[in-house]
Amino acid sequence: MNKDLTEGKPERVLWRFCLPLFGSVIFQQLYNIADSLVAGKFIGENALAAVGNSYEITLIFIAFAFGCNMGCSVIVSQLFGAKKYAELKTAVTTTCIFSAVLCGILMITGIVGCDPLLYFIKTPEEVFSDSRLYLDIYVWGLPFVFFYNIATGIFSAMGDSGTPFYFLAASSLANIAVDILFVKSFHMGVAGVAWATFLCQGVSCVLAVAVVWKRLGKIEISGKAALFDRALLKKILAVAVPSILQQSFVSVGNIMIQSVINGFGASVMAGYSAAVKLNTMVITSFTTIGNGISNFSAQNLGARKYERIGQGFRAGLKMVWCLCVPFCLLYVVCGRYFLLLFMEKSSGDALMTGMEFLWILSPFYFVVSAKLAADGILRGVSAMGKFMAATFTDLILRVVLAFVFSGWTGSAMGIWCAWPVGWTVAMVLSVCFYRKEYEEIRKYGSGAAG
Repeated sequence: MNKDLTEGKPERVLWRFCLPLFGSVIFQQLYNIADSLVAGKFIGENALAAVGNSYEITLIFIAFAFGCNMGCSVIVSQLFGAKKYAELKTAVTTTCIFSAVLCGILMITGIVGCDPLLYFIKTPEEVFSDSRLYLDIYVWGLPFVFFYNIATGIFSAMGDSGTPFYFLAASSLANIAVDILFVKSFHMGVAGVAWATFLCQGVSCVLAVAVVWKRLGKIEISGKAALFDRALLKKILAVAVPSILQQSFVSVGNIMIQSVINGFGASVMAGYSAAVKLNTMVITSFTTIGNGISNFSAQNLGARKYERIGQGFRAGLKMVWCLCVPFCLLYVVCGRYFLLLFMEKSSGDALMTGMEFLWILSPFYFVVSAKLAADGILRGVSAMGKFMAATFTDLILRVVLAFVFSGWTGSAMGIWCAWPVGWTVAMVLSVCFYRKEYEEIRKYGSGAAG
């Protein structure tokens, strides 16, 4: 159901809108967690390492899908808030056409380029073939990844966070069942993990796109909306390209960090693979709430209700900090037990690696969540230059310091210590940028954003 985010008490509106988004991201992460859990439990430590190793490369493809999601979502939010429904429909079809072309290019690139990427990150020989197999299957499912992301972006832009939640809940639970069926009953190994994800994402994508199309058809306009518009594409790309670059560079940075981790052997790779899935679930939860803040900000920017943007940031900050407390406590106190979910007869080195990672990073969730809340405002008002500056600062610091600290300490612990430094510096930048942008919007209106 479409919902106007420009009416009602901002804190209550944002909570009601973001809670289903948070539920959705939990189920979204079940895809990746299920893959690693089944691989580690039913195949072995090398399979767990292979899935985790491949995951860093899949994030590059997801970065492009996420960029299309954000470009469409922000512009559609602004048009929905301004009640420009004909342009809204054109923005959707324009995004779909552009995304189809981009997806085709990425599929060709993935088919040709996965092996060189695996060699680049120094993938050990014992996990190379499984990593390549997982990626080969994943690449063929890219259209599902792209169009599902676009569909969820449109739902969110029109204030509906509930429908994506239902799709994800069903498909994620199905993915776990199919993972186990293919691996344990059919003995398909890592290929079974990949095919399970492919099939479940495909069904979810088809259903989500069908519902979006039906929902858009019910919005009445005078005349017929154009199928493609270059001016709207430029606006979409103004948000999408920085988002793609940001996510892509983060993924490239993670791949570079993965290459350092791979130098410490398969046990450390397996421990990191398990721990980073738990960490990613938390960071993605914060990012998704940040996306909700973006939709809230964009709708209110389109409706010229500027005071509500600042109120939305304060409400969003309370929300992410409420999530930080249980996540931090669970990972610090019970991290060992969560990691053991992924490991069957795993070495002590793998378990200790995962525990060190969670102990070092989880207390700083309060820092990175504040950054992602501020980033949500910056994206929503299309201040993408400031958004990229803060994000690249975080990335560069984490990559450089991962090499430096691991060299100093001679252990993987040095890599984990780079995360809090990057998060802290980037948080200060993002919050400062948000405050400056918000003051300019209050003084000069929506023309200040950019």
